[in-house]
Amino acid sequence: MKLRLPLFLLGSLGLTFTVLTACQAEEKIEDAKPTAEAKKEGTANTKEKSLFDGKTLKGWKKIDFGGTGDIEVDEGEIILYMGEIMTGIKIDGEPPFKSNYEISLDAKRIDGTDFFCALTFPIRDTHCTFVVGGWGGSLVGISSIDHMDASENSTGSVHLLEDKTWHHLRLRVTDTILQAWIGEKQVVNMVHTDHKLGMRPGEIEECMPLGIAAF
Repeated sequence: MKLRLPLFLLGSLGLTFTVLTACQAEEKIEDAKPTAEAKKEGTANTKEKSLFDGKTLKGWKKIDFGGTGDIEVDEGEIILYMGEIMTGIKIDGEPPFKSNYEISLDAKRIDGTDFFCALTFPIRDTHCTFVVGGWGGSLVGISSIDHMDASENSTGSVHLLEDKTWHHLRLRVTDTILQAWIGEKQVVNMVHTDHKLGMRPGEIEECMPLGIAAF
């Protein structure tokens, strides 16, 4: 899937959901990438599904944050026009998973200084948000961990995220591990079972159970 904004661009919405195998779900946190054996087994046992047909918003719906910008599909991209608050979409219905899955998409920010992709996703019996480009345009992390935002908890880190450049984002959720990458760089790698997970209170909660927003 490609999300493009005149000011913020959420990219290539080839949003792909992959249900991981049991072997991958038990991947050790030290391993940033699966072994060759795990990759081979995963190829044979995983199911991959594109959630964007490249032409319409079928399967998605606009989120009414109040003052939301327009949304349109153009040449295989989903364009989120800047609004007074956030602009975003969420899945129309329930996601087909809550654990042991992987999401990937490409995102581009055309302009702006705040997050151009806030991916809200299910994990355990709750939801969290993978924030890319927040708090001045460079902060990346998960909100919320132990009641702390990405800017406050251990997942938060600062990265140079160039405008007008596609960034490949990947998120992996298992029963015990939460991982995320931007391109080849791993930006989140944690065992989540001993932490309190949840959403940051406010408008972003409208993105549940699975949604993407830009500010």
